[in-house]
Order: sequence, then structure tokens, then C-alpha cells
Amino acid sequence: MAASIAPECNDIKEKYDTCFLKWYSEKYLRGKTSSNECEDLFSKYKTCLNRALKEKGIEGMVEEARRNNRESDTDFLRKE
Repeated sequence: MAASIAPECNDIKEKYDTCFLKWYSEKYLRGKTSSNECEDLFSKYKTCLNRALKEKGIEGMVEEARRNNRESDTDFLRKE
């Protein structure tokens, strides 16, 4: 699996990736989508990543990119 863009988050990312791949292949693909037991790991990884982005001064650029692409996101996610 790929490393995180924040090396300090590699351990939690690896745990999340492993959990997600197992959940996806063993449950989601079999129609058991009522829960995702990996949510807690994802939340921890997201927190670690957001902290790292803030410490590196990248957080503002990420927010700006999100703001600038809301319209295309809306178009992409629109139901047809």
C-alpha cells in the first residue's frame, strides 16, 4: 500500500487501508453495507493528516483548492 503524504501518519494509514480492503472485499461487495467498522480508523487518519497539513502550512492551499472546485464537484456528483 502507498505511504501517506505525512510520514507520521503512515502507521494509522496502513491500519486503515488494511481494514478497508478487508471490509470492502468481505462485506461491501457481498451487499453487507449497513456499517463500516473502519470508520474509527479513518477518523484517526484524517485527524493525523489534517494536523500534518496544518503544521506544514499546506492546509490553506487545500481549502482554497476545495473552494475553487466546488462547482466541478457539484457537476460530477449530480445524479442523472
